[in-house]
Amino acid sequence: MSEGPTPKRVRRTKAEQRAETLEQILDAAEFLFSRNGLHGVTLRDVALRVGVHTTLLHYYFDDKLSLFEAVFARRAAVTSGRRVEALDRYEAEVGDHPTVEGALHAFLDTDLDLYFQGGEPWMNYAAFCARVSNTPEGAALMDVHFDPVVLKLVGILKKALPDYSEEDIFWGYHFVTGALMNTFARTGRIDRLSGGVCHSDDFMAVKARIARFMAAGFLSLKSEKG
Repeated sequence: MSEGPTPKRVRRTKAEQRAETLEQILDAAEFLFSRNGLHGVTLRDVALRVGVHTTLLHYYFDDKLSLFEAVFARRAAVTSGRRVEALDRYEAEVGDHPTVEGALHAFLDTDLDLYFQGGEPWMNYAAFCARVSNTPEGAALMDVHFDPVVLKLVGILKKALPDYSEEDIFWGYHFVTGALMNTFARTGRIDRLSGGVCHSDDFMAVKARIARFMAAGFLSLKSEKG
């Protein structure tokens, strides 16, 4: 008995095939850069992970640095845009009366949710940012892609802490981003130290604590003044 005609396979256009290959290259490079940094990865490593010849990578990218920059930029616009929107909403809700903890929730929770809900690709990107943020090439890309959202946060913090110096506020942000990058790195050290009580993959546990913890740190800075 006939089961009817076999559905025709939809042939992808060349543009669609190129776009898919590009995503595979970026995914592979993201994974490798997240573990080995810019200088610990070669184009051949990326090609081997994708399963293509190295010459194909040169069709898409001039060199390894341009690939590195593309990996960074691909998700940066998403995370930065989401945090700007969250900070905008927070400002609209509280008007001229923001709090440090409220601003940090908008800034941090949005990012932690994105990485956690995005699954392994986004977790790889988080580790990638953590690894490269302390390198010259990574810091330069942080400046380009993340300065606007960071300075927006700082502006809200200045409203929340009108009697605090700019120096204290920027140092406070420095401590926040250090803790965030350490979280993104997912080294597993907290797992070992805590005997399994805490897990470095548990971004929701971090989300439940980090804004409150860091807000208390900001507020404590004023007590150091004479």
